[in-house]
Amino acid sequence: MKKEKIILFYSLAIMVMLLIIICSCEKEDENNNDELSGTVTDIDGNVYKTVTIGSQIWMAENLNVGKIINGFYSQADDGEIEKYAYSNDPDNCNIYGGLYQWPEMMQYATQEGAQGVCPDGWHIPTDDELKILEGTVDSLYGIGDPEWDIDGYYRGSNAGKNLKSTYDWNSDGNGVDLFGFNALPGGMRGDNGSFSGKKVGAYFWTSTETSSSYYMAWNRYLSSFDKGILRSDGILFSFPEFYGYSVRCIKDD
Repeated sequence: MKKEKIILFYSLAIMVMLLIIICSCEKEDENNNDELSGTVTDIDGNVYKTVTIGSQIWMAENLNVGKIINGFYSQADDGEIEKYAYSNDPDNCNIYGGLYQWPEMMQYATQEGAQGVCPDGWHIPTDDELKILEGTVDSLYGIGDPEWDIDGYYRGSNAGKNLKSTYDWNSDGNGVDLFGFNALPGGMRGDNGSFSGKKVGAYFWTSTETSSSYYMAWNRYLSSFDKGILRSDGILFSFPEFYGYSVRCIKDD
């Protein structure tokens, strides 16, 4: 009888140890699940698909983290992430994600490559990282080609078309989404709370400033009317950092 109790004791002890190990593994799996499943989750619990393009891992959807505020007001450094919904309609955030002013997106950091409003382990892409993406997806101009240094013009042979979604673009401007990036024409928030460009253009920030004195930063524009991608320093077209653009995060190396 004593022997049976000893066996029972050790059996229960082994079961407890196994349960601890299983729970520990489940916790680790939970922490790593985003990476394994090709998704990433922001601090609000929004889950985004991710896609590997060349040597980079990108969100395959526009960021949609934060609280919606009216487009008439500037986003504030108040400890809470804020976003704009196109035309102040929350349904547009569900489709196109939020629109962010540059300082808010960066969470008031200024160094390129900052995490900003991105989830942990991700960051706001730099101008150079977007050049790498463009060179990866274009069929004519590869990574490092001087084509990608051009400012103020549509660049590339078909990089824009290859990144654009296959639907929702006006004027027969749909893309082929060759790499799963699925760029949607979410438009922008402009001066004094105005909105423009929905179904016509996709505007994306980089984390690389061009002029802190004039509040300008490198950005990208994909259009219904061109297969390339326009790179702007903000100065040429007077699109300063208080405009609201879409955000795509890139995974840290």
